[in-house]
Amino acid sequence: MQNFFLIRYGGEILRRTGEHLVLVACAIAIATLIGIPLGIVITRHRRLRQPILALANIFQTIPSLALFGLLLPIPLIAGIGAIPAIVTLTLYSFLPIIRNTYVGITNIDPAVREAGQGMGMTDWQLLSQVELPLASGVILAGLRVATVIAIGVATIAAAIGAGGLGQLIFRGISVVNDQLILAGAVPAAAIALVADYGLGRLEKRLNRRGQP
Repeated sequence: MQNFFLIRYGGEILRRTGEHLVLVACAIAIATLIGIPLGIVITRHRRLRQPILALANIFQTIPSLALFGLLLPIPLIAGIGAIPAIVTLTLYSFLPIIRNTYVGITNIDPAVREAGQGMGMTDWQLLSQVELPLASGVILAGLRVATVIAIGVATIAAAIGAGGLGQLIFRGISVVNDQLILAGAVPAAAIALVADYGLGRLEKRLNRRGQP
């Protein structure tokens, strides 16, 4: 009965999977809305590149459980539950999104920019019509990495009452129940693999489209 845990905990697995996906989706959406513009800003203002990337890197080097704990006393996000978990996942997602946006735009052939400027394009037109489309594959690669990281870190969110598949894992550890641990770990791994595969396929498609 290798799949017994899927039968025994099937209903809770579905519920916890839904909670897990909501945490990750909210965090990635926020990180994308903030991270891509920050990546664009540091391509225009190079002096901001080092401090912004350094700050994003610092967030990633802090152990996830410690970062969850550090956020608990902060006003507006204090306490336990989904909000501090989403904030933590967002902070963990910044670095690959910001860095890949910067790298994707700065690695575009300067001749392409010069051609756009020669056609009378404004900076906004050059960004929206030339740079972002050409850099989209690299940007998506950053989003792909951030998503997989967030899916993994979200399992720790159960420690602060945010729910998700980590809830099953922590319960399984506390009662030494392998079935419960598998009930949380296997779906989390499956979600990460599916997200990585799907975004990887889209990334390859965008890269082919961006090739001359």
